[in-house]
Amino acid sequence: MQQQLLTKNKHQFYLLNLIGWAGYCLSGYVGAFYWDKPINYYWVLFVDSVLGLIISFLLRPVYRAVWNTSPFTRITTVIFAAYLCALLWVIPHNLFYWEFYKHGYRPEKWTGYFWGLLNIYYIFICWSCLYFGIKFYRGMQEASQRALKASSLAHEAQLKMLRYQLNPHFLFNTLNAISTLILEKHTERANEMVSRLSNFLRYSLDNDPMQKVTLEQEVTTLRFYLGIEKVRFEERLEVLFDIDAQAEKALIPSLILQPLVENSIKYAIAKSEQGGTISLRAKIFANELLLELTDNGPGVKLVNGELPKGRGVGVKNTRERLNEIYNSKHSFTISNITPQGLQINIRLPFEV
Repeated sequence: MQQQLLTKNKHQFYLLNLIGWAGYCLSGYVGAFYWDKPINYYWVLFVDSVLGLIISFLLRPVYRAVWNTSPFTRITTVIFAAYLCALLWVIPHNLFYWEFYKHGYRPEKWTGYFWGLLNIYYIFICWSCLYFGIKFYRGMQEASQRALKASSLAHEAQLKMLRYQLNPHFLFNTLNAISTLILEKHTERANEMVSRLSNFLRYSLDNDPMQKVTLEQEVTTLRFYLGIEKVRFEERLEVLFDIDAQAEKALIPSLILQPLVENSIKYAIAKSEQGGTISLRAKIFANELLLELTDNGPGVKLVNGELPKGRGVGVKNTRERLNEIYNSKHSFTISNITPQGLQINIRLPFEV
């Protein structure tokens, strides 16, 4: 409740205004004590502070009304508004000063009734500068927060877009395989494939792309996906996992490996009559998670360490997601291996 009160502009204004005039009163008391003023003078200071507090409330609606106007209009308003407030202050101040502190003494010149006008005018000018300064500062803070929020929303939208880019070829090939199995009356295998596809899609669409999952959960989902592909390729597809027990608890972005495995199947397994092998290894070293994905396909001619343009959309997608999430705190490299095949190495901070 207290935090909510302090974050509202109205309550902040009242609090800061009260503190400011209390500080004015306290500084006057210190000066009066130093000059050994009588007790009546302390009451004059108190009444002056209360008058300043009350009159300053009149400035806020005026300054709010001219907030969005030109600088010239605002400066002119401050000059005249502060002067009018000083006039409002000086009349009751002098009545109390001459009657209470001077015990009915009257000044010889009429200008004496305006004693203190310039001082209080200067104080209201300072008050006005503080008001506009604090308001400018708050405006800059709010603009900065809006910019950060917009950046965060754009970052989140980018991650979601990258995360939800399921390869339509995968869905087409899977549905086509299911259709073929049904036509050939392999209902059990077709049903198994539908069940695995359902599990995989449920996971990929239900999980929040902004949340991370353990490597163990990611591998389980990967097995759903590979189970679908095993129905298509049967013995032509072999998958090997070598995951350290400690690495299983590491947190990684959800579905970060599936596009890479899909790329290997598309270019290494599907194009070979004998099929091939895909291997995934994971371990923890120097407080980092090291992932190594390899296939024994024909490999590819890399261009500056990158796949040729138009090939490996899943690889590009994964690289962009990692850049969005980890920035410079990760590495992603692609290389050919001997005698043949492609290898992807990923280094991520170890998080649990």
